[in-house]
Amino acid sequence: MGDWFLRFIKGIFIGSGFIVPGVSGGALAAVFGVYERIITFLANITKDFKKNVIYLIPLGLGGLVGVFLFSFVVSYFLGTYETQILWMFVGCIIGTVPALWQQAGKKGRKKKHIAISFLTFSLTLLLMFFGSRMFQGNVPQNFGTWMIAGGLIGLGVILPGLSPSNFIVYMGMYKDMADGMKDIDFAIIIPIIVGGILTVLIFSKIVNYVFKIAYATFFHAILGTIFASTVMIVPTDFNYLSTGTFACIFTCMIGIVLGYWMCNLEKKYK
Repeated sequence: MGDWFLRFIKGIFIGSGFIVPGVSGGALAAVFGVYERIITFLANITKDFKKNVIYLIPLGLGGLVGVFLFSFVVSYFLGTYETQILWMFVGCIIGTVPALWQQAGKKGRKKKHIAISFLTFSLTLLLMFFGSRMFQGNVPQNFGTWMIAGGLIGLGVILPGLSPSNFIVYMGMYKDMADGMKDIDFAIIIPIIVGGILTVLIFSKIVNYVFKIAYATFFHAILGTIFASTVMIVPTDFNYLSTGTFACIFTCMIGIVLGYWMCNLEKKYK
């Protein structure tokens, strides 16, 4: 029962990664040691089906609770203390980096893998920078575009480090998505679920295969996307010469401690 509850709590944190900008549900799943189990199941659904479903049920339930709860929390705090909360998100990611670095190198690390991380970081940063200029506030909201948003969330499941909410923010759809989750608006929720499921079913086998043949290369590439997404959510439209800077430093430190604590919690119960 204790293990079931621990997986439920992990699911809540992982679910938060699909609603909190700058945080990746896939990365949190990797930090909590359940990512590879999820991907293996999705890529081979019929293999050990009953055993895997029983294991993943508390994660799924926790994920749903996390998405619902954090849609309230994020909507309120980002509207009231946006800069300070974004710095806390940055701190959370910084706190999890040591664990991800260790996981990326568990099957070996060479100089080329570090170069791959740097290259992926640079390309992702450019993509997100120009994407934010191209899409923000210009995407019409309909069934198709909400399916795209769901597809991004699905990619966040199978690609640790990808923060789908970042892209949804850039598309100008994030606030409406959070409000839709909070108000249980099925016109938003259903296409998001459909898009997410289709993306996971289509790409999970590909990701599983790539991990088998090039684990270190792929995971170091993922690290690059994590670093880039972290840089992109650093608030730039804030007067850092004001007294509010101290609050930003404080919330960032809280985030670092929280992220590091989550990693140590996983090591304790692994």
